[in-house]
Amino acid sequence: MRDDPAAGRAQLLNPAASNGPRRRVLLAAFGDPGHAFPMIALGRALVARGHEVCLETWDRWREHVEREGMRFAAAPVYEVFPLQDSGLKPYQAAVRGARDSLPAFEAFGPEVVVTDIITVAAALAAEMAGRPWATLVPHVLPTPAPGFPAYSIGARLPRTRVGRAWWRLFEPLVRQGAEQGRDHLNGARARVGLPPLDYVHNGISRRLAMVATFPQLEYPRAWDPWVEVTGPLLWEQPFGEVEEPPGDDPLVLVAPSTSQDPHQRMLLAALDGLARLPVRVLATTNRRPPAGPVRVPPNARLVDWVSYARTMPRCAAVVCHAGHGTVVRALASGAPVVACQETGDMAENASRVAWAGAGVSVPRRLVTSRGIRLAVERLLGEPLFARRAVELRDWAATNDGGERAARAVEAFAAREARA
Repeated sequence: MRDDPAAGRAQLLNPAASNGPRRRVLLAAFGDPGHAFPMIALGRALVARGHEVCLETWDRWREHVEREGMRFAAAPVYEVFPLQDSGLKPYQAAVRGARDSLPAFEAFGPEVVVTDIITVAAALAAEMAGRPWATLVPHVLPTPAPGFPAYSIGARLPRTRVGRAWWRLFEPLVRQGAEQGRDHLNGARARVGLPPLDYVHNGISRRLAMVATFPQLEYPRAWDPWVEVTGPLLWEQPFGEVEEPPGDDPLVLVAPSTSQDPHQRMLLAALDGLARLPVRVLATTNRRPPAGPVRVPPNARLVDWVSYARTMPRCAAVVCHAGHGTVVRALASGAPVVACQETGDMAENASRVAWAGAGVSVPRRLVTSRGIRLAVERLLGEPLFARRAVELRDWAATNDGGERAARAVEAFAAREARA
């Protein structure tokens, strides 16, 4: 890999290739698409800029990692947050994973390491190997600021002093949870011979934390000097074209989560609710077909998989569970979003989309045929949503997230080399 001529080709083919020294960068990501895909995008950008990259993730992505010009290392598969009855202490699986990851780290010999925010094992392994590490946050920054609502509950930033004061009442409770998380991670650090860190959110690097989202989705705050909002890191698996429903009515894409809503409640509700609207509906199961038969209305087409990059630019609206990757792909394509909250950070993403004026947030209890129909009617009936999505598309067109993140990694490596 050291003598791989790909770096030379990158310098010739890519005018954005780095003029600095060639770096050896190890990337590590949890294997769910929402975490693996942004890291593949970062690796692709680093390779294009002439660097030697190894990505440690799950085996299911090996072919794609190698196709993008990176070396692949198989990541240990473990539960990030073990269930209470699993018999594992908090982060015990990450301790095992860190020890299992060390051989790959030592074999590749990276100058710097970039780990996904929940890939704790790799961050521990980097320190164990004496390598500086940065964090990639593949969504909005989850750490709070004064007056912010608690992360992931779906509440929007308050507009008044009274609202901010209300949320400050809950800050001691939020801080208590953060301190408990710090203590748990410090326990894991002790088990692998690393010293404790006295600050909360100690799983996020204080050397460099890249936030791979639109800055327009971030609430205003005083930013720490080690945090950089790069813009979205977009990558998807290669896939061919699919046929849209015929006609000239606005196209609505229904794009459910690849990991949540196992019974496809949102997909079925959307097909039913949009059947009576003057729209064309392209819906995908994302290779998770419902258990029973599906009634597909005349204005809709249901497919197994679809390329978001090819389809979303033609869409007037995207109905989704508000996974961050789907949301930012839609906005980067200029398509406003109906964000149907499901679980985890999806509620947070939905609230940020509504706050930014780029879509409509639908609470989980209203993810019904009627709820989705009303949300799509509102989205198509108020031009402000489409205008805002186009503004974000135009920002993304001139601010490539992969390029910005790759430059941040280069600057990080240069700082560490001088230290």
